[in-house]
Amino acid sequence: MDVFDKLKILTDAAKYDVACTSSGVDKKAGAGGIGSASACGICHSFSADGRCISLLKVLLTNICSYDCKYCVNRSSNDTPRAFFTPRELAELTMNFYRRNYIEGLFLSSGVLKNPDYTTEQMIEALRILREEYRFSGYIHAKAIPGADSSLVERLGMLADRMSVNIELPSQNSLQLLAPDKSKHSIFTPMGFIQNRIQETSHDIVAYRNAPKFVPAGQSTQMIIGATPDTDYQILNLAEGLYRKYKLKRVFFSAYIPVAENSLLPTVDTKPPLWREHRLYQADWLLRFYGFAANELLDQQHQSFNPYLDPKCNWALNHMDFFPVDVNRSPYRDLLRVPGIGVTSAKRILAARRASTLTFNGLKALGVVLKRAQYFITVSGKTVPDITLTPNTMVRSLLSEKTREIYHLGFSSHQEQLSLFEQPPLLAPHQEDFGKCLALLN
Repeated sequence: MDVFDKLKILTDAAKYDVACTSSGVDKKAGAGGIGSASACGICHSFSADGRCISLLKVLLTNICSYDCKYCVNRSSNDTPRAFFTPRELAELTMNFYRRNYIEGLFLSSGVLKNPDYTTEQMIEALRILREEYRFSGYIHAKAIPGADSSLVERLGMLADRMSVNIELPSQNSLQLLAPDKSKHSIFTPMGFIQNRIQETSHDIVAYRNAPKFVPAGQSTQMIIGATPDTDYQILNLAEGLYRKYKLKRVFFSAYIPVAENSLLPTVDTKPPLWREHRLYQADWLLRFYGFAANELLDQQHQSFNPYLDPKCNWALNHMDFFPVDVNRSPYRDLLRVPGIGVTSAKRILAARRASTLTFNGLKALGVVLKRAQYFITVSGKTVPDITLTPNTMVRSLLSEKTREIYHLGFSSHQEQLSLFEQPPLLAPHQEDFGKCLALLN
């Protein structure tokens, strides 16, 4: 098998891993070196939605000794197999870089023989890139659960970012679908990476030229929809990971059925993309808006509202918190208002130092007044002639995309429905606007 045939197999096998981020490190090549990385991305190359698209995302091998039931590369699956030697992978990366096809590398792998052997092969590939080719571009490497900590350390000294994928949100799910893995084998390297990051950050303070260990931090990925784990469980796990391991990102991957198994959704099941989207929105609220997981979901309500984003849903269920006066309220309160984001909240704080804000002024600052008007006052005054009824509020908070996906109409009985009722959830395309009101909680 030639290198191009291997490339087709191993790039296709890598497409299910979404824990691929290219930000967080600034680095320029030294004299005689090649490549560079920027904290805001790889050589400033992004797609229209803000993602960097210039990484070579590939597996070292899709030969795997593990038999994870949800994985296309599981040992029991009949699929073409391939393996890059470290030299082949390094040369391929450099050839692609010189042709301006890529500007960085995302390297993962199946478990070939055992975790230690696989990690050694990954280390050798990165060593060739860094030392022989003097490549200073961005490299994201996947740590193999179960590998010796000394090997994880060597890999981290060569990579800019590392990730240890949790894959499934609970130990029960791992035992059922990935019996070769355990929470211990995943959290041990994750904790080791975090400790080494802290240690080297202290070394850099004392010694400017001290070697850096994973300077762009670490991330992880969870598969959504392969198991019965709820949004509540997943979000609380994500919050715990951010708190304990200081992760840069938790990625959520909607499960794409690739295997027939009684423990998994059928192969004709559609990936839960909308659920994935809601989890990413909630993740953003945890990281940048000061929300806690137990504010967004609780034991009684363990799934996100399919119609409203988590912030709007929280606001409608906590009307006692509002209204917020934009000329007086602190930053953390402004962030809780639908229609006010991080950037617009900072602009409000800066602008009100110079003058009293008005509703027209808020629009100029980037506030989405269509949403925010129900939750704010300006020097004690509300928007003139505003109608504060459940249906008008929900209509304003629903995005056009949501209305389109769920075919939400407008029914005459909506005024009789409570925002806090919880009827059974029907198929999305059978819902009308009135039922949407009843699902807000």
